[in-house]
Amino acid sequence: MRLAVGSGNPVKRRAVEQAIAGTIDDATVEAVAVDSGVSEQPRGREETVTGARNRAGNALAAGEYDLGVGLEGGVAEVPETEGLFLIMWVAVTDGEEVGLGAGPSFRLPASIGDRVAAGEELGPVMDDVLGEDDVAEKQGAAGALSAGVVDRDDALAAGVAAAMGPFVTDRY
Repeated sequence: MRLAVGSGNPVKRRAVEQAIAGTIDDATVEAVAVDSGVSEQPRGREETVTGARNRAGNALAAGEYDLGVGLEGGVAEVPETEGLFLIMWVAVTDGEEVGLGAGPSFRLPASIGDRVAAGEELGPVMDDVLGEDDVAEKQGAAGALSAGVVDRDDALAAGVAAAMGPFVTDRY
């Protein structure tokens, strides 16, 4: 089975490989850079889910693949809480059915959330705050905000596992 991940980010490819390990025999996972059709920093659940769906569909259409996988990170306000949260959504499609799943959400510290709310993108803000380059391709905000307990690979893999349900079990 061939899976296309709608991103050139190696973290997203690894997250898919981690999520399907032992579930899909003889799977190959390829990274395919595609357009998400949403803003560079998705805001809100609706835009983040739309980006994941678009990436999955565009990845599937990019070649001879059995499944397209779209992973999208965004930020959102959560009712009855304070601050801004990092959210992550995943869509998987075979062209007919779409599976959706989400990874964990992390409340952003005010020093980070305020900058993102003012229009900056989370990735560069995290690079600046941590004094590192390409945090999004390493531990991600998830790793930094959980002291490494959950890194970006793990967080995204949880969302991929949830979205893969219709394609790996007959319960749907």
